[in-house]
Amino acid sequence: MAHLIDSSHRVIVQGITGREGQARTRLMLDYGTNVVGGVTPGKGGTEVFGLPVFDSCAEAVKGLGGVDISVLFVPAAGVKDAAIDAVRAGVKLVVLVADRVPVWDAMAIAEEAKRHGAEFLGPNTLGMIAPGQAVVGMIGGRAESARQWFKPPLAGEGGRGVGIISRSGGMSSSTGYYLGQAGVRISMIVHVGGDAVLGLRLPDVALRYQDDPRTEAIVVFGEIGGSQEEDLAALMKSGRVTKPVIAYIGGKAAKAGTRFSHAGAIIEGNSGTHAGKVAALTAAGATVVDSFGELPGAVVSVLKRSGGRSLMSEQEKSAVWTTAITKIEPNKVAVRGRDIAGLMGKVSFGAAVYLILTGRMADEKVGRLMDAVLVSSIDHGATPPSCLAARTVASTGASLSQSVAAGIMSINRHHGGAIEDCARYLSSLLERCRHEGRTLDEVAGAEVARIKGSGDRISGFGHRVHTKDPRTKRLFELAAEAGLSESGATHIAAARSVERAFAAIGKPLPINVDGAIGAILADLGLDPRVFNGVFMIARTPGLVAHVVEEQTREKPMRRIDPVNHAYDGPAE
Repeated sequence: MAHLIDSSHRVIVQGITGREGQARTRLMLDYGTNVVGGVTPGKGGTEVFGLPVFDSCAEAVKGLGGVDISVLFVPAAGVKDAAIDAVRAGVKLVVLVADRVPVWDAMAIAEEAKRHGAEFLGPNTLGMIAPGQAVVGMIGGRAESARQWFKPPLAGEGGRGVGIISRSGGMSSSTGYYLGQAGVRISMIVHVGGDAVLGLRLPDVALRYQDDPRTEAIVVFGEIGGSQEEDLAALMKSGRVTKPVIAYIGGKAAKAGTRFSHAGAIIEGNSGTHAGKVAALTAAGATVVDSFGELPGAVVSVLKRSGGRSLMSEQEKSAVWTTAITKIEPNKVAVRGRDIAGLMGKVSFGAAVYLILTGRMADEKVGRLMDAVLVSSIDHGATPPSCLAARTVASTGASLSQSVAAGIMSINRHHGGAIEDCARYLSSLLERCRHEGRTLDEVAGAEVARIKGSGDRISGFGHRVHTKDPRTKRLFELAAEAGLSESGATHIAAARSVERAFAAIGKPLPINVDGAIGAILADLGLDPRVFNGVFMIARTPGLVAHVVEEQTREKPMRRIDPVNHAYDGPAE
């Protein structure tokens, strides 16, 4: 896998209940990393930031349904046992943050990782970051500074950046920061660690960057000692690394036997010298600068010569803030990288809504499904609060925008909010299935029994008017056509399980349109935070129609009865 970390990787934190573990978990969550739980022996069953804590990695992997990466915030003396616990549980990448890990422990971890087909980063590493996607460890310090310093590739297949590999923790961030100031986008930063015995080394990460289509050049902050830079040069000479390499080697003035900052940065005899590393990389075709201050300019020059797509425009470099939604240029408007004029007449409004909310282009069937979602909620008569609010304000002589705004402002938790509430509830049932090892029907049955006893209500089920919401059936038909499944670990499957559980106790409570929309949008991968917005988008045309009718047909300042009114429009 070329990407060591991205937003899809499931991450756990070993030592999550400690001070350092909690602080760094907060950083990772704030940046958007998919942290799914943590491990602290003896603290199983507790929570940190709403994340479940387990006593061992084996329990975490079983309870969470799979883990890709574990990052360790444990003292050096406990690193070996914690790392071995992770790789034996099936975690394929372990990040060892602690320094002063005994060399023999690092060697034992390496042996165990090899036996289980796993890898590790460190020890003595700040971790890694894929700008705009995820951070594992502590690079950047705070989520806000990490977002400001490290410029991610543009979204989409055309986005490119440079990959940074550093043997120094502090210089990992510095290199990323100064490249960003020079207008260079970054695909990933990896601090390999400063110890003598390491997991992933500089040449290993370079091979990952070679295979990563979003990385078009490799930037190296190297040091004296060891053979990592020479090994990279050998890969370049053999043709295994062909992307441009721009490097700086620290420790030029160090003498034999002198350690340069890290345990692994030491010259022993004629091995690992500054001159030897510079000569090897230069002979292999790398651009090697004499001072760190020259590195950003050298990267820019190499990218310009090669026509690289990692460079920002002058406007992007000087921007105070950025947006990933719409780009405006003279005579051109592009939404999520798609030319608006090119989309007009070719994609539906539903597909365009899906694009602007997710950044992904919907295929024909998903576009048709999104259209159906919007049509299903375009209006529900004059009784809902949004319509009553809009018509009441319109009757005062307020403008169209004021009246519609009043209706929109009434869409909240109890009106329109059921879409998001239901989706989050269904997600919790799916999480319980993974955590408890039970089927959806078993979890739904237990949940319905609990609800019956407590008298609680579930958003998205039942309706004050419809005993069987006609819109739900049609939405699920279109969802099936779009490839969404009613079986397996899906939100639609969870909704069906709850529906069956209510029927089984003799109290049918069918899925209503809000529940159907919530399940569908969740299975389409939309962020639950936009679900209320989707309802607003759908309901706005109906509100406009009601406001104009109120202003043209009715007398000002009338008392609007929410129930006793009749329809006098065209026959069905």
